[in-house]
Amino acid sequence: MLEQNMVSEVLQIARAGGAEFTDLFVEDRVNSQLHLLNGAVKDANGGNDFGAGIRALYGTKVIYAFTNDVSRDGLKSIAEAVARAGGFAGVVDSSGAGGLDFRVATPRKLYKVEQHPLESQRLEKLALAKRAAAAAKVGHVKTVDVRYFDWVQKVLIANSDGLWVEDERVYSRLAVNAIAEDGSHRANGGFNPGAGMGLEFFAGDAPEQAGIEAARIANAMLYAGFSPSGTIPVVIGNAFGGVIFHEACGHILETTAIEKNASVFADKIGQKIAHESLSAVDDGTIPGAWGSINVDDEGMASERTVLIENGVLKNYMVDKVGEMKTGYARTGSGRKQDYTYAPASRMRSTFITEGPETPESLLKQVKFGLYAKSMGGGSVTPGTGDYNFTVNEGYIVRDGEICEPVRGAALVGNGARDLMNIVGVAADLAQGQGMCGSVSGSIPTDVGQPHILISEITVGGRA
Repeated sequence: MLEQNMVSEVLQIARAGGAEFTDLFVEDRVNSQLHLLNGAVKDANGGNDFGAGIRALYGTKVIYAFTNDVSRDGLKSIAEAVARAGGFAGVVDSSGAGGLDFRVATPRKLYKVEQHPLESQRLEKLALAKRAAAAAKVGHVKTVDVRYFDWVQKVLIANSDGLWVEDERVYSRLAVNAIAEDGSHRANGGFNPGAGMGLEFFAGDAPEQAGIEAARIANAMLYAGFSPSGTIPVVIGNAFGGVIFHEACGHILETTAIEKNASVFADKIGQKIAHESLSAVDDGTIPGAWGSINVDDEGMASERTVLIENGVLKNYMVDKVGEMKTGYARTGSGRKQDYTYAPASRMRSTFITEGPETPESLLKQVKFGLYAKSMGGGSVTPGTGDYNFTVNEGYIVRDGEICEPVRGAALVGNGARDLMNIVGVAADLAQGQGMCGSVSGSIPTDVGQPHILISEITVGGRA
Protein backbone atom coordinates (compact mmCIF):
# COMPACT_ATOMS: atom_id res chain seq x y z
CA MET A 1 0.00 0.00 0.00
CA LEU A 2 2.93 2.33 0.73
CA GLU A 3 6.63 2.36 -0.13
CA GLN A 4 8.88 0.97 2.60
CA ASN A 5 11.45 3.78 2.61
CA MET A 6 8.73 6.37 3.19
CA VAL A 7 7.21 4.32 6.02
CA SER A 8 10.64 3.91 7.60
CA GLU A 9 11.18 7.66 7.42
CA VAL A 10 7.92 8.64 9.12
CA LEU A 11 8.34 6.03 11.87
CA GLN A 12 11.79 7.40 12.65
CA ILE A 13 10.53 11.01 12.63
CA ALA A 14 7.85 10.03 15.14
CA ARG A 15 10.61 8.84 17.49
CA ALA A 16 12.27 12.25 17.61
CA GLY A 17 10.53 12.95 20.91
CA GLY A 18 12.29 10.01 22.51
CA ALA A 19 9.63 7.34 21.97
CA GLU A 20 10.79 3.77 22.56
CA PHE A 21 8.40 2.44 19.94
CA THR A 22 6.34 3.74 17.02
CA ASP A 23 3.93 2.06 14.64
CA LEU A 24 1.92 2.99 11.57
CA PHE A 25 -1.56 1.72 10.67
CA VAL A 26 -2.85 2.37 7.15
CA GLU A 27 -6.41 1.49 6.17
CA ASP A 28 -8.35 1.34 2.91
CA ARG A 29 -11.96 0.33 3.62
CA VAL A 30 -14.81 -0.09 1.11
CA ASN A 31 -18.31 -0.68 2.46
CA SER A 32 -21.76 -1.35 1.03
CA GLN A 33 -25.17 -1.17 2.71
CA LEU A 34 -28.77 -1.84 1.71
CA HIS A 35 -31.86 -1.10 3.79
CA LEU A 36 -35.23 -2.64 2.87
CA LEU A 37 -38.58 -1.97 4.51
CA ASN A 38 -41.27 -4.53 3.62
CA GLY A 39 -39.24 -5.60 0.61
CA ALA A 40 -38.81 -2.10 -0.85
CA VAL A 41 -35.46 -0.34 -0.90
CA LYS A 42 -35.42 2.47 1.65
CA ASP A 43 -31.74 3.31 1.38
CA ALA A 44 -28.64 2.13 -0.47
CA ASN A 45 -25.20 3.54 0.06
CA GLY A 46 -21.53 2.76 0.26
CA GLY A 47 -18.25 4.48 0.80
CA ASN A 48 -14.47 4.39 0.93
CA ASP A 49 -12.48 5.33 4.04
CA PHE A 50 -8.76 5.79 3.53
CA GLY A 51 -6.31 7.04 6.13
CA ALA A 52 -3.46 6.32 8.50
CA GLY A 53 -2.54 6.66 12.16
CA ILE A 54 0.82 6.83 13.93
CA ARG A 55 1.30 5.74 17.53
CA ALA A 56 4.27 6.49 19.78
CA LEU A 57 4.93 4.83 23.14
CA TYR A 58 6.89 6.64 25.82
CA GLY A 59 7.04 3.90 28.40
CA THR A 60 3.35 3.23 28.94
CA LYS A 61 2.30 6.69 27.77
CA VAL A 62 0.52 6.55 24.40
CA ILE A 63 0.38 9.36 21.83
CA TYR A 64 -1.68 8.80 18.69
CA ALA A 65 -2.37 10.97 15.66
CA PHE A 66 -4.20 10.23 12.41
CA THR A 67 -4.86 11.70 8.99
CA ASN A 68 -6.62 10.92 5.73
CA ASP A 69 -3.68 12.39 3.82
CA VAL A 70 -1.33 9.44 3.25
CA SER A 71 1.11 11.32 1.06
CA ARG A 72 4.70 11.67 2.27
CA ASP A 73 3.96 15.20 3.52
CA GLY A 74 0.74 14.13 5.20
CA LEU A 75 2.37 11.27 7.07
CA LYS A 76 5.42 13.37 8.00
CA SER A 77 3.08 16.00 9.42
CA ILE A 78 1.43 13.62 11.91
CA ALA A 79 4.77 11.98 12.69
CA GLU A 80 6.13 15.39 13.64
CA ALA A 81 2.99 16.10 15.69
CA VAL A 82 3.51 12.86 17.61
CA ALA A 83 7.16 13.76 18.25
CA ARG A 84 6.24 17.21 19.55
CA ALA A 85 3.48 15.80 21.75
CA GLY A 86 6.14 13.58 23.30
CA GLY A 87 8.10 16.63 24.39
CA PHE A 88 10.34 17.34 21.39
CA ALA A 89 10.72 21.12 21.24
CA GLY A 90 13.09 21.56 18.30
CA VAL A 91 12.69 21.42 14.57
CA VAL A 92 12.20 17.86 13.36
CA ASP A 93 14.98 17.06 10.93
CA SER A 94 13.99 14.21 8.64
CA SER A 95 17.33 14.07 6.85
CA GLY A 96 18.85 10.68 7.46
CA ALA A 97 15.64 9.34 8.88
CA GLY A 98 14.62 5.85 7.85
CA GLY A 99 16.89 2.90 7.48
CA LEU A 100 14.56 0.35 9.07
CA ASP A 101 15.06 -3.17 7.77
CA PHE A 102 11.51 -4.50 7.61
CA ARG A 103 10.72 -8.19 7.91
CA VAL A 104 7.59 -8.91 5.88
CA ALA A 105 5.16 -11.21 7.67
CA THR A 106 2.67 -13.36 5.77
CA PRO A 107 -0.63 -13.57 7.68
CA ARG A 108 -2.75 -16.71 7.78
CA LYS A 109 -5.87 -16.77 5.62
CA LEU A 110 -8.89 -17.08 7.93
CA TYR A 111 -11.28 -15.13 5.70
CA LYS A 112 -12.68 -17.81 3.43
CA VAL A 113 -13.87 -15.77 0.46
CA GLU A 114 -15.24 -17.35 -2.70
CA GLN A 115 -17.62 -14.57 -3.83
CA HIS A 116 -15.78 -11.36 -3.03
CA PRO A 117 -18.15 -8.48 -2.14
CA LEU A 118 -16.19 -6.05 -4.30
CA GLU A 119 -16.65 -8.36 -7.30
CA SER A 120 -20.40 -8.87 -6.73
CA GLN A 121 -23.15 -6.73 -8.16
CA ARG A 122 -25.43 -4.69 -5.92
CA LEU A 123 -28.44 -6.36 -7.56
CA GLU A 124 -27.14 -9.71 -6.33
CA LYS A 125 -26.95 -8.36 -2.78
CA LEU A 126 -30.40 -6.83 -3.13
CA ALA A 127 -31.82 -10.20 -4.17
CA LEU A 128 -30.48 -11.79 -0.95
CA ALA A 129 -32.12 -9.10 1.18
CA LYS A 130 -35.43 -9.44 -0.67
CA ARG A 131 -35.46 -13.20 -0.12
CA ALA A 132 -35.00 -12.69 3.62
CA ALA A 133 -37.76 -10.09 3.71
CA ALA A 134 -40.23 -12.31 1.86
CA ALA A 135 -39.53 -15.29 4.14
CA ALA A 136 -40.19 -13.20 7.26
CA LYS A 137 -43.70 -12.13 6.16
CA VAL A 138 -45.53 -15.03 7.83
CA GLY A 139 -48.09 -15.37 10.59
CA HIS A 140 -48.91 -12.04 12.20
CA VAL A 141 -45.80 -10.29 10.89
CA LYS A 142 -46.79 -6.97 9.36
CA THR A 143 -43.46 -5.17 9.08
CA VAL A 144 -40.07 -6.51 8.03
CA ASP A 145 -36.90 -4.44 8.21
CA VAL A 146 -33.85 -5.96 6.48
CA ARG A 147 -30.34 -4.53 6.36
CA TYR A 148 -27.51 -5.98 4.29
CA PHE A 149 -23.90 -5.00 5.08
CA ASP A 150 -20.50 -5.87 3.71
CA TRP A 151 -17.10 -4.26 3.96
CA VAL A 152 -13.57 -5.00 2.87
CA GLN A 153 -10.73 -3.56 4.94
CA LYS A 154 -7.18 -3.59 3.57
CA VAL A 155 -4.54 -2.69 6.15
CA LEU A 156 -0.82 -2.13 6.41
CA ILE A 157 0.82 -2.34 9.84
CA ALA A 158 4.49 -1.44 10.25
CA ASN A 159 6.52 -0.59 13.34
CA SER A 160 9.92 0.60 14.50
CA ASP A 161 10.86 -2.96 15.50
CA GLY A 162 10.87 -3.80 11.78
CA LEU A 163 7.49 -5.52 11.43
CA TRP A 164 5.68 -5.16 8.10
CA VAL A 165 2.38 -6.94 7.48
CA GLU A 166 -0.43 -6.36 5.00
CA ASP A 167 -3.84 -7.94 5.34
CA GLU A 168 -7.33 -7.99 3.85
CA ARG A 169 -10.42 -8.49 5.99
CA VAL A 170 -13.83 -9.32 4.51
CA TYR A 171 -17.16 -9.14 6.37
CA SER A 172 -20.74 -9.87 5.28
CA ARG A 173 -23.91 -9.63 7.36
CA LEU A 174 -27.70 -9.70 7.10
CA ALA A 175 -29.89 -8.21 9.85
CA VAL A 176 -33.61 -9.08 9.84
CA ASN A 177 -36.16 -7.54 12.20
CA ALA A 178 -39.77 -8.73 12.07
CA ILE A 179 -42.67 -6.98 13.82
CA ALA A 180 -45.81 -9.01 14.52
CA GLU A 181 -49.04 -7.14 15.28
CA ASP A 182 -52.61 -8.10 16.10
CA GLY A 183 -54.84 -5.42 17.54
CA SER A 184 -53.30 -4.25 20.80
CA HIS A 185 -50.55 -6.90 20.69
CA ARG A 186 -47.13 -6.22 19.21
CA ALA A 187 -43.82 -8.10 19.32
CA ASN A 188 -40.42 -7.94 17.66
CA GLY A 189 -38.10 -10.69 16.52
CA GLY A 190 -34.59 -10.29 15.18
CA PHE A 191 -31.87 -12.43 13.68
CA ASN A 192 -28.53 -11.02 12.51
CA PRO A 193 -26.11 -13.61 11.06
CA GLY A 194 -22.68 -12.53 9.84
CA ALA A 195 -19.29 -13.99 8.92
CA GLY A 196 -15.76 -13.23 7.81
CA MET A 197 -16.76 -14.43 4.36
CA GLY A 198 -18.08 -13.19 1.04
CA LEU A 199 -21.52 -13.71 -0.47
CA GLU A 200 -21.06 -17.48 -0.29
CA PHE A 201 -22.09 -17.09 3.35
CA PHE A 202 -25.65 -16.67 2.04
CA ALA A 203 -25.57 -19.82 -0.10
CA GLY A 204 -28.57 -22.12 -0.21
CA ASP A 205 -31.55 -20.94 1.81
CA ALA A 206 -29.55 -18.90 4.34
CA PRO A 207 -31.44 -15.64 3.62
CA GLU A 208 -34.80 -17.41 4.00
CA GLN A 209 -33.68 -19.03 7.27
CA ALA A 210 -32.73 -15.62 8.67
CA GLY A 211 -36.17 -14.26 7.83
CA ILE A 212 -37.95 -17.35 9.18
CA GLU A 213 -36.09 -17.15 12.51
CA ALA A 214 -36.88 -13.45 13.00
CA ALA A 215 -40.56 -14.11 12.23
CA ARG A 216 -40.68 -17.14 14.52
CA ILE A 217 -39.56 -15.09 17.52
CA ALA A 218 -42.00 -12.26 16.77
CA ASN A 219 -44.95 -14.62 16.36
CA ALA A 220 -44.00 -16.65 19.45
CA MET A 221 -43.90 -13.54 21.66
CA LEU A 222 -47.00 -11.82 20.26
CA TYR A 223 -49.47 -13.13 22.86
CA ALA A 224 -46.96 -13.75 25.66
CA GLY A 225 -47.94 -12.74 29.18
CA PHE A 226 -45.65 -10.84 31.51
CA SER A 227 -42.68 -12.54 33.10
CA PRO A 228 -42.66 -13.19 36.84
CA SER A 229 -39.98 -11.60 39.01
CA GLY A 230 -37.79 -13.07 41.71
CA THR A 231 -34.63 -15.10 42.22
CA ILE A 232 -35.10 -18.34 40.29
CA PRO A 233 -33.12 -20.84 38.18
CA VAL A 234 -32.64 -19.81 34.55
CA VAL A 235 -31.61 -21.82 31.51
CA ILE A 236 -30.03 -19.51 28.93
CA GLY A 237 -30.02 -20.50 25.27
CA ASN A 238 -26.94 -20.98 23.13
CA ALA A 239 -25.44 -18.67 20.48
CA PHE A 240 -26.31 -15.04 21.33
CA GLY A 241 -27.04 -16.10 24.91
CA GLY A 242 -23.29 -15.69 25.27
CA VAL A 243 -23.72 -11.90 25.20
CA ILE A 244 -23.98 -11.97 29.00
CA PHE A 245 -20.56 -13.59 29.38
CA HIS A 246 -19.14 -11.22 26.77
CA GLU A 247 -20.40 -8.08 28.48
CA ALA A 248 -20.37 -8.98 32.16
CA CYS A 249 -17.16 -11.04 32.22
CA GLY A 250 -15.30 -10.64 28.93
CA HIS A 251 -14.64 -6.92 29.19
CA ILE A 252 -13.20 -7.22 32.69
CA LEU A 253 -10.78 -9.89 31.41
CA GLU A 254 -9.27 -7.40 28.94
CA THR A 255 -6.08 -5.69 30.11
CA THR A 256 -7.80 -2.39 29.28
CA ALA A 257 -9.54 -2.99 32.64
CA ILE A 258 -6.86 -5.11 34.34
CA GLU A 259 -4.10 -2.51 33.88
CA LYS A 260 -6.17 0.08 35.76
CA ASN A 261 -7.08 -2.39 38.51
CA ALA A 262 -10.67 -1.67 37.44
CA SER A 263 -11.66 -5.34 37.35
CA VAL A 264 -12.78 -7.77 40.01
CA PHE A 265 -10.55 -10.34 38.26
CA ALA A 266 -7.31 -8.35 38.54
CA ASP A 267 -4.41 -10.42 39.96
CA LYS A 268 -6.51 -13.61 40.08
CA ILE A 269 -4.66 -15.76 37.53
CA GLY A 270 -4.62 -19.34 38.85
CA GLN A 271 -7.55 -18.76 41.19
CA LYS A 272 -11.01 -20.32 40.96
CA ILE A 273 -13.46 -17.70 39.71
CA ALA A 274 -16.21 -19.92 38.27
CA HIS A 275 -18.00 -23.21 38.83
CA GLU A 276 -15.81 -26.17 37.82
CA SER A 277 -18.25 -27.00 35.01
CA LEU A 278 -17.29 -23.83 33.15
CA SER A 279 -14.45 -23.18 30.70
CA ALA A 280 -14.24 -20.22 28.34
CA VAL A 281 -11.97 -19.06 25.52
CA ASP A 282 -11.42 -16.07 23.27
CA ASP A 283 -10.55 -17.48 19.86
CA GLY A 284 -9.49 -15.36 16.91
CA THR A 285 -8.52 -18.30 14.69
CA ILE A 286 -11.86 -19.86 13.63
CA PRO A 287 -11.91 -19.86 9.80
CA GLY A 288 -14.65 -17.62 8.41
CA ALA A 289 -15.91 -16.49 11.82
CA TRP A 290 -17.25 -12.97 12.26
CA GLY A 291 -14.85 -12.31 15.14
CA SER A 292 -11.72 -13.93 13.68
CA ILE A 293 -8.68 -11.93 12.56
CA ASN A 294 -5.57 -12.99 10.66
CA VAL A 295 -3.54 -10.45 12.61
CA ASP A 296 -4.60 -7.92 15.20
CA ASP A 297 -4.28 -4.19 14.63
CA GLU A 298 -0.77 -4.25 16.10
CA GLY A 299 0.35 -6.84 13.53
CA MET A 300 0.45 -9.86 15.85
CA ALA A 301 -0.97 -13.16 14.62
CA SER A 302 -4.29 -14.03 16.20
CA GLU A 303 -4.49 -16.97 18.59
CA ARG A 304 -6.82 -19.06 20.74
CA THR A 305 -6.64 -17.81 24.32
CA VAL A 306 -7.98 -19.99 27.14
CA LEU A 307 -9.52 -17.59 29.66
CA ILE A 308 -11.10 -19.99 32.17
CA GLU A 309 -10.44 -23.72 32.48
CA ASN A 310 -12.64 -25.83 34.76
CA GLY A 311 -13.45 -22.72 36.78
CA VAL A 312 -9.84 -21.51 37.12
CA LEU A 313 -8.73 -18.18 35.60
CA LYS A 314 -5.90 -18.89 33.14
CA ASN A 315 -5.33 -15.77 31.01
CA TYR A 316 -6.36 -12.24 30.17
CA MET A 317 -6.74 -10.70 26.70
CA VAL A 318 -3.61 -8.60 26.22
CA ASP A 319 -2.46 -5.93 23.76
CA LYS A 320 1.00 -4.31 23.57
CA VAL A 321 0.32 -1.55 26.10
CA GLY A 322 -1.45 -4.04 28.35
CA GLU A 323 1.64 -6.27 28.25
CA MET A 324 3.85 -3.35 29.22
CA LYS A 325 1.59 -2.29 32.08
CA THR A 326 0.75 -5.73 33.51
CA GLY A 327 3.57 -8.05 32.46
CA TYR A 328 1.19 -10.59 30.92
CA ALA A 329 2.13 -11.83 27.44
CA ARG A 330 0.33 -10.43 24.39
CA THR A 331 -2.47 -12.57 22.97
CA GLY A 332 -3.06 -10.92 19.57
CA SER A 333 -5.97 -8.95 21.02
CA GLY A 334 -5.00 -5.38 20.06
CA ARG A 335 -7.98 -4.20 17.99
CA LYS A 336 -9.68 -0.99 16.88
CA GLN A 337 -12.52 0.22 14.68
CA ASP A 338 -10.42 2.09 12.14
CA TYR A 339 -7.38 4.33 11.63
CA THR A 340 -8.86 7.09 13.80
CA TYR A 341 -8.40 5.00 16.98
CA ALA A 342 -5.39 3.66 18.86
CA PRO A 343 -5.65 -0.11 19.49
CA ALA A 344 -6.67 -1.61 22.83
CA SER A 345 -7.19 -5.12 24.20
CA ARG A 346 -10.47 -6.39 22.78
CA MET A 347 -12.39 -9.63 22.36
CA ARG A 348 -12.61 -11.64 19.13
CA SER A 349 -14.83 -14.78 19.34
CA THR A 350 -15.51 -15.20 23.06
CA PHE A 351 -17.50 -18.19 24.25
CA ILE A 352 -18.17 -20.76 26.95
CA THR A 353 -17.00 -24.15 25.72
CA GLU A 354 -19.10 -27.30 25.56
CA GLY A 355 -19.96 -29.41 28.59
CA PRO A 356 -21.46 -32.91 29.08
CA GLU A 357 -25.15 -32.00 29.37
CA THR A 358 -28.00 -31.59 26.88
CA PRO A 359 -30.51 -28.72 26.85
CA GLU A 360 -33.17 -31.22 27.95
CA SER A 361 -31.11 -32.48 30.91
CA LEU A 362 -30.57 -28.89 32.08
CA LEU A 363 -34.29 -28.13 31.88
CA LYS A 364 -35.12 -31.31 33.82
CA GLN A 365 -33.21 -29.88 36.79
CA VAL A 366 -35.59 -26.90 37.02
CA LYS A 367 -38.81 -27.23 39.01
CA PHE A 368 -39.84 -23.63 38.37
CA GLY A 369 -37.78 -21.12 36.46
CA LEU A 370 -37.22 -19.29 33.19
CA TYR A 371 -35.93 -20.43 29.82
CA ALA A 372 -34.23 -17.43 28.18
CA LYS A 373 -34.11 -18.80 24.66
CA SER A 374 -32.69 -15.64 23.08
CA MET A 375 -31.17 -12.54 24.64
CA GLY A 376 -31.34 -8.86 23.78
CA GLY A 377 -29.34 -5.83 24.80
CA GLY A 378 -28.55 -4.48 28.22
CA SER A 379 -26.15 -2.50 30.34
CA VAL A 380 -23.05 -3.39 32.36
CA THR A 381 -21.17 -1.48 35.05
CA PRO A 382 -17.49 -1.47 34.05
CA GLY A 383 -15.18 -3.01 36.61
CA THR A 384 -17.81 -4.66 38.79
CA GLY A 385 -19.55 -6.75 36.09
CA ASP A 386 -23.03 -5.83 37.40
CA TYR A 387 -25.44 -6.22 34.50
CA ASN A 388 -29.06 -5.96 33.37
CA PHE A 389 -30.05 -7.77 30.14
CA THR A 390 -33.41 -8.10 28.43
CA VAL A 391 -34.76 -11.47 27.29
CA ASN A 392 -36.07 -11.33 23.72
CA GLU A 393 -37.70 -14.75 23.84
CA GLY A 394 -38.57 -16.31 27.19
CA TYR A 395 -40.67 -19.19 28.51
CA ILE A 396 -41.73 -20.41 31.93
CA VAL A 397 -40.22 -23.78 32.94
CA ARG A 398 -42.35 -26.05 35.16
CA ASP A 399 -41.18 -29.46 36.33
CA GLY A 400 -38.53 -29.54 33.63
CA GLU A 401 -40.89 -28.67 30.77
CA ILE A 402 -40.99 -25.53 28.61
CA CYS A 403 -44.42 -23.94 29.08
CA GLU A 404 -46.03 -20.61 28.18
CA PRO A 405 -44.09 -17.72 26.60
CA VAL A 406 -43.44 -14.61 28.70
CA ARG A 407 -42.27 -11.13 27.79
CA GLY A 408 -40.70 -8.26 29.67
CA ALA A 409 -38.12 -10.44 31.45
CA ALA A 410 -34.74 -9.04 32.41
CA LEU A 411 -31.79 -10.85 33.96
CA VAL A 412 -30.13 -8.81 36.70
CA GLY A 413 -26.85 -10.11 38.03
CA ASN A 414 -23.12 -9.85 38.53
CA GLY A 415 -20.61 -11.55 36.24
CA ALA A 416 -18.20 -12.67 38.96
CA ARG A 417 -20.98 -14.03 41.18
CA ASP A 418 -22.94 -15.71 38.42
CA LEU A 419 -19.89 -17.56 37.10
CA MET A 420 -20.07 -19.52 40.35
CA ASN A 421 -23.76 -20.20 39.79
CA ILE A 422 -23.41 -21.75 36.30
CA VAL A 423 -23.92 -25.34 37.39
CA GLY A 424 -24.60 -27.03 34.05
CA VAL A 425 -23.28 -26.66 30.50
CA ALA A 426 -24.66 -28.46 27.44
CA ALA A 427 -22.82 -29.69 24.34
CA ASP A 428 -24.57 -27.54 21.72
CA LEU A 429 -22.13 -24.66 21.28
CA ALA A 430 -23.22 -22.03 18.77
CA GLN A 431 -22.11 -18.50 17.96
CA GLY A 432 -23.96 -15.21 17.58
CA GLN A 433 -22.66 -12.08 15.90
CA GLY A 434 -22.48 -8.54 17.21
CA MET A 435 -20.64 -5.23 17.14
CA CYS A 436 -18.74 -4.53 20.34
CA GLY A 437 -18.11 -0.96 21.44
CA SER A 438 -15.29 0.08 23.77
CA VAL A 439 -12.39 2.55 24.04
CA SER A 440 -11.08 1.71 20.56
CA GLY A 441 -14.43 1.93 18.77
CA SER A 442 -16.90 -0.62 17.41
CA ILE A 443 -15.55 -3.94 16.09
CA PRO A 444 -17.02 -7.28 14.90
CA THR A 445 -17.10 -9.91 17.65
CA ASP A 446 -18.70 -13.31 18.07
CA VAL A 447 -20.41 -14.23 21.33
CA GLY A 448 -21.32 -17.81 22.06
CA GLN A 449 -22.06 -20.63 24.42
CA PRO A 450 -23.97 -23.88 24.68
CA HIS A 451 -27.17 -23.90 26.73
CA ILE A 452 -26.26 -23.20 30.36
CA LEU A 453 -28.08 -23.53 33.68
CA ILE A 454 -27.68 -20.80 36.30
CA SER A 455 -28.84 -22.14 39.68
CA GLU A 456 -30.24 -18.79 40.75
CA ILE A 457 -30.38 -15.31 39.28
CA THR A 458 -32.63 -12.29 39.75
CA VAL A 459 -35.33 -12.03 37.09
CA GLY A 460 -37.09 -8.72 36.70
CA GLY A 461 -40.66 -8.90 35.42
CA ARG A 462 -44.14 -7.38 35.80
CA ALA A 463 -46.17 -10.42 36.85
